[in-house]
Amino acid sequence: MLENERAPQKRYFDLFMILLVLASVFLLIYDVNHTVTPAADLFEDFAVSIFIVEYLLRLWVFNNIHEIIIAEYERAEFLATRFRPAHALLKILRRKWEFVSSPIAIIDLLAILPSYRPVRLLRIFLLFRLFKLFRYTRSAGSMASILAEKRLEFYTLAMFMIFVLLASSTAIYLFEGDRVGSKFESFFDAIYWSMITLSTVGYGDITPQTTEGRVIALALIVSGIGVVAFSTSIVVSAFQERLGDLRERRVLGDLDRMRDYTVICGYGRVGQVVVERLVKSKAPFVIIDRDSERIRDAAIKGYPAIQGDAASDELLRKAGVAERAARVLCIAGDDVTNVFVTISARQMNSRLQIISRANRKEVIDKLRLAGADHVVAPFEIVGLMASEYVGKPVAFEAINSILSGKDDVIPDTLIVPEGSFVCGRPLGEIDFARHKLLLFGVITNHGSNQDEIRGLFPLEDRHFYFNPPPETTLHGHDILVLLGHRVSMNHFRRTLEKGNRRTKAS
Repeated sequence: MLENERAPQKRYFDLFMILLVLASVFLLIYDVNHTVTPAADLFEDFAVSIFIVEYLLRLWVFNNIHEIIIAEYERAEFLATRFRPAHALLKILRRKWEFVSSPIAIIDLLAILPSYRPVRLLRIFLLFRLFKLFRYTRSAGSMASILAEKRLEFYTLAMFMIFVLLASSTAIYLFEGDRVGSKFESFFDAIYWSMITLSTVGYGDITPQTTEGRVIALALIVSGIGVVAFSTSIVVSAFQERLGDLRERRVLGDLDRMRDYTVICGYGRVGQVVVERLVKSKAPFVIIDRDSERIRDAAIKGYPAIQGDAASDELLRKAGVAERAARVLCIAGDDVTNVFVTISARQMNSRLQIISRANRKEVIDKLRLAGADHVVAPFEIVGLMASEYVGKPVAFEAINSILSGKDDVIPDTLIVPEGSFVCGRPLGEIDFARHKLLLFGVITNHGSNQDEIRGLFPLEDRHFYFNPPPETTLHGHDILVLLGHRVSMNHFRRTLEKGNRRTKAS
């Protein structure tokens, strides 16, 4: 919970600590000019106790003491030397010191000090409680790490600023310090004036009176513009270089809280059509594609997308293929990529539903052997559709209008919930016309396995009855193949689910 960013309890712990830090800071600020109640003192003691326990726990889990001792013992056994516990203890203390001396651990330690109220000087460490928020906010931590990568550039900028500040402060103090009525009463005033002038703030409380001083001010203003431009370019370039990583981290963080979503490997022409349909049906999904332009286009539209090679096992594991995903669509334009993704996904999760795209006919059998549940050959389908259009153009236009959803009429499948009001009833007693729906057929399935309920079992293991007779009896987990408006379909689905809930309640 303390170290693993993907732990389920991590977000709740971070939220609790953020609220605790903000509340303690508010009480300490309120205590400056007000008398706090004993309850406030108790809350401060509680907050400090939590900070201390957290600090000690982080110190404990920073490194594995057991592993260090075992490693030292095995090393002594291998070299046939005497095991020295003091040597192992020294190594443990060195590792603990790495934590204690780290900047974030120093902030944690200093955040405890403001509670010692007899020493009012320690109140300055109140700021370090606010700095603790960097530990619990992922975006703030990411920002700090990104800027840390540009430390060489910032070091160069800092050296330039120090040189300019010392030169301008010395010069302005030499010309203005001994002048009658001058506000440069000390060298610190000169440094203060140089700093606010270099930063282009210019409060105007201290101004040069001599011509030489004004010339220095002009030169300092020009230098300040350069400093601001240089620092801005460093920050912008740092975030541009890591923008993809930040987006990927955000998407992966959202995936950690999702279940039964679809992983789309390939955001080409086929992938874009699939995504549009999933968006309309409000089904969760994530896109993986190596092309940066496609990922940028998906991000602009607000789709969760990760740039990378979908054939990478590491990336597929990050996307939750091994545990949380329900299905994978291998629809890249490259057959080799689709085969590799199919093999990797099937190896990670045997219960995963995999639908693969075959761009060549000879790849179909290879994809099935690799573990694909369904193989789609888009060019073959287009050829069949073209031949049907030549012979039956009117019928083709009607079917194409339904499949494309131009008139908001869609084909869909509804799973009959166990215990629903339609279970055990013949089809003739269900008024589909009243629900503005047309029944195509029924797919029978009398099992109760969760995989079957989710539709993860092959079609050949079931039986499809086209236009079944009215006396056909429905059972739980049967699948209705319907045609109708999207609104009618959603309303009928809710009706089945409500009937199921009423049955369970009774």
